[in-house]
Amino acid sequence: MEIFIDSADVNEIQELHEMGIVDGVTTNPSLVAKSGGGSFTDLLLQICAIVNGPISAEVISTTASEIIIEGAKLAALHKNIVVKVPLLPEGLKAVRHFTSKGIRTNVTLCFSPTQALLAAKAGATYISPFVGRLDDISSDGMQLIRDIKLIYTNYGLKTKILTASARSPMHFVEAAKIGSDAITAPASVLRTLLKHPLTDIGLEKFISDWKKMSNPQG
Repeated sequence: MEIFIDSADVNEIQELHEMGIVDGVTTNPSLVAKSGGGSFTDLLLQICAIVNGPISAEVISTTASEIIIEGAKLAALHKNIVVKVPLLPEGLKAVRHFTSKGIRTNVTLCFSPTQALLAAKAGATYISPFVGRLDDISSDGMQLIRDIKLIYTNYGLKTKILTASARSPMHFVEAAKIGSDAITAPASVLRTLLKHPLTDIGLEKFISDWKKMSNPQG
C-alpha cells in the first residue's frame, strides 16, 4: 500500500520523506493556504523536487472548461503532477477529457460507492474516499473502502483507491487489510504509526542496562 502525506508544508514533507515512508503527496486549497505564502506553482515544484511520486494538485474551478484549462497547466508543470478534481458532474466531464489526453487524475470528495463507480467509469486514476469525515457524522468510513474495493474488483475497474482523511493508525490497518491501493494522512498521523509504549520502554531499558555494563562503578 502506498503512503502519501497530506500536506503542503515543504519542511514536514522533507522530514517524512527522509524516513523513506512517503510515496507521494496530496494537497488541497486549504493546505496550500496554510503553507505560508509563495506561489502555488513554486510550492508544487519544491514538493516535486523532494518526492519522486504522485503529487496531487487540486483545481479550484467548478466548470468543465475551466477545470480542463487549469488542470492542463498543473499537469504541464511536472511529470509527477496528478490533477485533483472534485466529484461533480462538471468534474467528471473534465476527468474524461484528461483521461483521453493521458493526464492522470485524483477525484476527490468521494463519500459513496456510487460516486466512486462513476469516477472510475469516467477514467479517474485515483478515487479519494474521505473516511474520517464520514466517521465524524457517525457513519463507517472504512465500510466505504470495503464497498468500493468490492465493486472495483467485481468489474475489473483500474481506478486506484486512495483512502483519504485518515486520522488514526487503525484507519491504516483496516485500509491495508481491505487492499486499498494507497492512503493519505497528515504528518501528525503518520508519526503516530511509529509509536508504541513498549518500544519506548524497551529502548529505555536497553540503554539503561548498557550504561550499567559500561560503568560498573557508576
